[in-house]
Amino acid sequence: RGTFSQRHAVLYDQEDGHFYVPLNHISERAGDGAEQAQFQVYNSLLSEYAALGFEYGYSVAEPSALVLWEAQFGDVVNGAQIMIDQFITAAEEKWNQASSLVMLLPHGFEGQGPEHSSARLERFLQACAEDNIIVANFSTPANYFHALRRQMKRAVAKPLVVMTPKSLLRHPQAVATVEELADGRFHEVFPAATDPDSAKRLLFCSGKVYYDLLKAQGERENGEAVAIARLEQFYPFPAEQIAAELARFGHVEDVRWVQEEPKNLGAWSVLQSRLNEGLRAQHGDRCLEAGYVGRLPSASPATGSARVHAAEQARIVETALTVEG
Repeated sequence: RGTFSQRHAVLYDQEDGHFYVPLNHISERAGDGAEQAQFQVYNSLLSEYAALGFEYGYSVAEPSALVLWEAQFGDVVNGAQIMIDQFITAAEEKWNQASSLVMLLPHGFEGQGPEHSSARLERFLQACAEDNIIVANFSTPANYFHALRRQMKRAVAKPLVVMTPKSLLRHPQAVATVEELADGRFHEVFPAATDPDSAKRLLFCSGKVYYDLLKAQGERENGEAVAIARLEQFYPFPAEQIAAELARFGHVEDVRWVQEEPKNLGAWSVLQSRLNEGLRAQHGDRCLEAGYVGRLPSASPATGSARVHAAEQARIVETALTVEG
């Protein structure tokens, strides 16, 4: 769709109309004969079913190409649900057909209403089995970059579904250094930065809400009582990394999942059992269970009122960070 940051991929001269694509000139140096891959970006027609079907087919026919398709808003992808169910999530099991297609689905809870908020994360997680797809929600540009690089370097192609909170495109803390891009790697989980000895509660979250929690944590006197870990990849589920984080905070008996989506949506229905498995492995028969912090169940992905949204968001952050005693 050529939305958001992709709008700046092509520069047009307002005098004569000719255009310039900077990403097609990265290796352009006089006389060195360097070659580089061709970068192409298009605004697609307003039929997600047709557009996604075409891009899926292109990714299959040209496996050396990194094909990315972005919905205008998260809920817009619903128009392509048949392609997702019949091909993207099932083609490897049905026909042994691999694809490295990347789906970028805006998934921001920024108070702009239900049609701007949800990419229906829960539907993709319900379709996950047998390592068929990758579902992620990245919180740093470097992690996004390394995930895209991994798409082309991995031995077996898998579709990548990315929840993309729009506000992180311009968030002052969602940045990366050159070193992180050049020498870093992909992280399924970002461990909590809090000293385990001072933590009384361990939070797991994903995406934009991390920065909301981080800001509020820095404004509280007892902020170090709460540790915040980020889950960057929902599926395949990084069980070992989650187990390592639970072990690092082994004395903490208050573990919670924080999400912006309503309780019946988002990742909670899938992650609840995963987190509880990790807690049982760590604490044995003490029967610790993960708690939930997020919106109440809702028939709509989000409220249509910016004021209600702000109140809900404030309650989520306050509940997540308030530790008694």
